[in-house]
Amino acid sequence: MANSITEIFSSYQEYLNNEQDLRDEIRNIVKDIEQHAREILTILQAIHQEGGIREIPKCCEAARKQFNEVQLAFTRLGNAIPAEQYYRFNDHWRYAVQRLAFLAALTIYLETGDLATRETVAEILGLKTRRDAGFHLDLEDYLMGLLQLSSELSRLAVNSVTMGDYVRPLQISRFIAELSAGFRLLNLKNDSLRKRFDVLKYDVKKIEEVVYDLSIRGLKPPEDPEIKCSESATTD
Repeated sequence: MANSITEIFSSYQEYLNNEQDLRDEIRNIVKDIEQHAREILTILQAIHQEGGIREIPKCCEAARKQFNEVQLAFTRLGNAIPAEQYYRFNDHWRYAVQRLAFLAALTIYLETGDLATRETVAEILGLKTRRDAGFHLDLEDYLMGLLQLSSELSRLAVNSVTMGDYVRPLQISRFIAELSAGFRLLNLKNDSLRKRFDVLKYDVKKIEEVVYDLSIRGLKPPEDPEIKCSESATTD
C-alpha cells in the first residue's frame, strides 16, 4: 500500500514539474513579447515630440518591423500552448496582447486615419480571430486596445496644436466621436471594459475642448478636409 501511495504521488509530482516547466516557458516568451511592445511604444511616442508629426511615416515603418518580431514570438507561444488550453494560461499574455492591439490600431490610424478592424490587428500580430483556429486575438482584448487608443489620440490632439497642426485635432475629434458611438452600441457586461469605456467619455470631452479652443482663438481651419493622418501637417 505504501509503495502504491508513493507511486501515485510521484506521478503527481511529475505532473506538477511539467506544469511548472510549461509556465516558465510561457513566461519567458511573454517577456520577449512585452519587450517588443515596449520598443514599439517607444518608437511611436516620438509623434508627441517636437517635429514628431513629420516623423509619422518613419515611425510607422519602424513599428512595422518590430511587429514582424512580435509575430515570430506569438508563433512560439502558440506552439507552446497545449491544444484547447488557451484560456487556462491566457492571464500570462492578456495584458501584452491588449497593449499590442492598441499599438497596432495606433499604427493603422497614423498610416490611414482609419479604424483597424479586429482582423487587421490580428494579422499584424500574427494571430487568428477564431477560437477554433488556435492562438487567437480575443474580442475583448481587441476592444480594450481600442479604448487605449482613444486616450493616446486625445493626447496627440493636444500636442498637435502645440506643434502648429490645427487640422489633426479635427480629424481625431471626428474619429473618436465615431469610435465612442460604436462602443455605445455594445452591451458591455465585462467590468474592465465597462470601466475603461468610462475613460473614453473623458477622452471625447478633452478633444472637444481642444477643438472648441481652436474655434474661439480663430485657429480652426475654415473647412474640415479629409486628410489622411500620415500626411504632413498643414502648418509647420
